This record gives sequence, structure tokens and C-alpha cells, in this order.
Amino acid sequence: MDIVENGVHVHNLNATVLHLLGLDHERLIYRYEGREFRLTDLHGHIVKEILV
Repeated sequence: MDIVENGVHVHNLNATVLHLLGLDHERLIYRYEGREFRLTDLHGHIVKEILV
């Protein structure tokens, strides 16, 4: 249940998966209660170490 090494935040993991699917996680926006949100929030970055 604990991360042993090379932990990745869920926002970064989502950004990486969306990148692999060919989607730009920074442009993927949905509206909820009149506000716009991104699936990866403002913190998501592609983890290039996973892509090797």
C-alpha cells in the first residue's frame, strides 16, 4: 500500500495516459456548475520516465 520508489502523482499519471492516447491533457476541459476544469487539474505533467 506504500510507494517504495519512483512515486507518481495521480495528476501526472493521468496526463501521461492521456498523452499515450493522443490527447492533449492541457486542452481537455469539461464544464461543471459553470466552471471549467481539466482532468489533470493544473498540476499534471507528462512523466517521460514511464514512456521509455
